[in-house]
Amino acid sequence: MSTSSPSLASTSTSPSTSTPHPRKLSGYDFYREILKSPKLIVAPMVDQSELAYRRLCREYGAELVYTPMINAKMFTDATNKSYRHNAFDIVSGEEGAYTDLSTSAASSTIAEGSYDRPLVVQFCANDPEKLLQSAKMVEEHCDAVDINLGCPQDIAKRGRYGSFLQDDWDLIYRLINILHTNLSIPVTAKFRIFDDVEKTVEYAKMLERAGAQILTCHGRIREQRGVNTGLASWRHIKAVKESVSVPVFANGNILFRDDVQRCLDATGCDGVMSAEGVLYNPALFVGLNDPSTSLPLTTTNPPIHTLAARYLELLTTQTTKTPVSAVKGHLFKILRPGLSVKGNWDLRDRLGKVGVKSGGGAGGAAEDREIGGVRGVKWVKECVDIVEEIGRRNERDAAELTQNGAVPLEDLIKVDEKSGLRVLPYWLAQPYFRAAPPPNANANEKKKKKVQVVVVKGREAPDVMEVNRVGVNEQVRAKRSIEDLVLASDVEEARLKHEHEERCEGCTGEGCGKNSGRVAVAAAAVVDDAEVAVVVKRRRVSIEGEV
Repeated sequence: MSTSSPSLASTSTSPSTSTPHPRKLSGYDFYREILKSPKLIVAPMVDQSELAYRRLCREYGAELVYTPMINAKMFTDATNKSYRHNAFDIVSGEEGAYTDLSTSAASSTIAEGSYDRPLVVQFCANDPEKLLQSAKMVEEHCDAVDINLGCPQDIAKRGRYGSFLQDDWDLIYRLINILHTNLSIPVTAKFRIFDDVEKTVEYAKMLERAGAQILTCHGRIREQRGVNTGLASWRHIKAVKESVSVPVFANGNILFRDDVQRCLDATGCDGVMSAEGVLYNPALFVGLNDPSTSLPLTTTNPPIHTLAARYLELLTTQTTKTPVSAVKGHLFKILRPGLSVKGNWDLRDRLGKVGVKSGGGAGGAAEDREIGGVRGVKWVKECVDIVEEIGRRNERDAAELTQNGAVPLEDLIKVDEKSGLRVLPYWLAQPYFRAAPPPNANANEKKKKKVQVVVVKGREAPDVMEVNRVGVNEQVRAKRSIEDLVLASDVEEARLKHEHEERCEGCTGEGCGKNSGRVAVAAAAVVDDAEVAVVVKRRRVSIEGEV
């Protein structure tokens, strides 16, 4: 049932501009005729795969892009119009559009008729009827609807969706099948593997029987997240591909561009999906549709300031709004190599303060919170200034270290001793990889410190209204809410932690910096008992800085 490993050279061009699909296609017919056989795919990423970033990725070779995950329950809530509008802006007519509707040209490098197509809209859900209702709202504005069966975050556990549905096969079947039966476009599914290969294969077969026309297999188990992310199993993905008759996309371990073809060869999949890879380097896919072409390092891994500047430029050519949290999230990731240099820490701090006003949430006044057209000019200009400044510094450093081009950039590439991965000059876009924790690190940490470290990094409260001493049990309950942040007194270095709640719309999954408003201000205090922490009465604060 599998097909041979595809070559990137066989990649096709953009879809036609005819909007309605003449008939509902399935499996490989849908993959080839509607999606045009994409091999290079950008993953759904909450608060990160928004319209402007989708456009940026398409400019650099992405052939299929997914929207951020949308909560079907919230999307169908008629009283929550702001969530629906922010999650997928149907009114502007730009999301899912075939042509650029703005007065300014979006891009000369994107083929005509592919402004935001092909596009897959992703939902998370545990109620088939609400899922169908949500999907019906967007089916005329996308090519397929995807169901998120892979989110491993705590918010997914509390909301009972994503990977926390993977033991309820009957519900998953009904979620997929109701869309397969009632939509005019195909339904697809993105899922995580089980430890056991055979169980993973049976799971994938069930998804296909339910009606999923494309499967995206993320080769990690549910517990692999954050510092425990580790490597994805291409062996599991290969087994899935060989066991189903629908197209399969592989997800996991895509850091450098040469990883793409390696993954296709190892798994036999029809396409490769990248999430973090394209967040840190939106040009990850550039030129891969013609692997015979040799491209310079500055094309495959462009200067970080040029990528950031182009993203900001795209923001101003559309009316669809982009929240400040999404913009800052992208800039922190793209610019990360440069911002990590000690001489640029001032720019990191400046970027952290963008859109933050005393006594209010991110963006302060409404006109500063989002960018679309001419709105948000003040904070966007500050972002542009920061990007231009880091560009000047990077160009200065590059000239010095390369002796004005006499030293090839390739000679400046180093190899990380722990991971064995390449580290490029810091002014070039490159992946970010987390070092795996040592064995039993979590268990040792629990024995050493019974209190989880949480700190609000932002503006200090002018005074302390009330201080309560609480024990460990209270802390365990408190840390589950973004309104109860616990600070251990014996910690000198701590970082911002954001426990995600559904009230935090568009959260990135590992901290989005949006948790402003009524949260707890944690204050340091000398406490004799290490199991006791200090919690200060809830106050209104602004949170800033990179997460």
